[in-house]
Amino acid sequence: MPRRIFSHGSRASARKNDFYYIVLSYKDADGKRKTKWEATGLSVKRNKKKAEALLLERRRNFMVPTVPAEIRLDDDILFSDFMLKWLEVTKSTIQITTYASYQGTVERIIVPYFRKRNIKLVDLKATDLQDFYNKQLGRVKANSVIHYHANIHKALKYAVKIDLIPTNPADKVERPKKNEFKGSYYSADEIHALTEIAEGTKLEIPVLLASFYGLRRSEVLGLKWDAIDFEANTLEVKHIVTQASIDGKKVLVQADRAKTKSSLRTLPLVPPIRDRLLMLKGQQDTYRRLCGKSYNREYLGYLCVDEIGNIIRPNYVSEQFPKLLEKNGLRPIRFHDLRHSCASLLLANGVPMKQIQE
Repeated sequence: MPRRIFSHGSRASARKNDFYYIVLSYKDADGKRKTKWEATGLSVKRNKKKAEALLLERRRNFMVPTVPAEIRLDDDILFSDFMLKWLEVTKSTIQITTYASYQGTVERIIVPYFRKRNIKLVDLKATDLQDFYNKQLGRVKANSVIHYHANIHKALKYAVKIDLIPTNPADKVERPKKNEFKGSYYSADEIHALTEIAEGTKLEIPVLLASFYGLRRSEVLGLKWDAIDFEANTLEVKHIVTQASIDGKKVLVQADRAKTKSSLRTLPLVPPIRDRLLMLKGQQDTYRRLCGKSYNREYLGYLCVDEIGNIIRPNYVSEQFPKLLEKNGLRPIRFHDLRHSCASLLLANGVPMKQIQE
């Protein structure tokens, strides 16, 4: 049973499966007691103070989901306006990166289309949604339309919940079939060539760690020195750095958690990587000393920073990686494909698939 600390109607960090979780307890707009668990990515060992600090920060920023009166009472609300109101309601219940994705889809795609058609929420039919999906399939891939459908379905499910409509018309729509995507991967020789051309660039460490450990972009950029144990020779994946577009502005998101529970893992620090990271640590210490007050101390502790301490951002990796390949005549792949390359090489060397997945 997780240990819980109660405070001001919300629970502090709870322990479950040897990890700390933030547990928020509140009453929703209907007066019902709700509990929200959020993974911190922090192991129980020696992380109590960090977990408590995360709790305080989350409680400061947490807003109890409310139902705007105009949604509850206005039966004549347009579907396009309802989608915007739903976006407001759901903002406080999801991660910022998820909200950024919802906002982009709702404000740029769904709302403009339905606003032109002036369809009320109560009059929305499955055929209206099907027409929307069919039109979108003419300009984007099926996977994108599936995301549109997911947003609409969630919003309409909420409308049913608060008694604005009796049934969810999105339940009656044929969802597009998902596109099959096959990622590319590099051979051992290609990986060797890539690590050589990346040496000395800002992409060196991201490429090295993604290739040898199969880390995601967010995991590589989120690595901190306190996750590297040079005595035990281990590397712990527990922090991520991502980027989101909120209200047209790029926002850097730093979080003590990974994509899934299985993403929180400890990996062996192999000698070549260990040596390179020790060298990198020494280089960063030198740069920090030479730059003095000019050094950016906001990102102290991160592995992937430049000479003056600026963190290497996700969009930089995505933009510069293909340019690096093209400039040096290497076959084009995505940065994420280095993860597939790692898995392929491990399989080729007899490592069981289950072990690779873990």
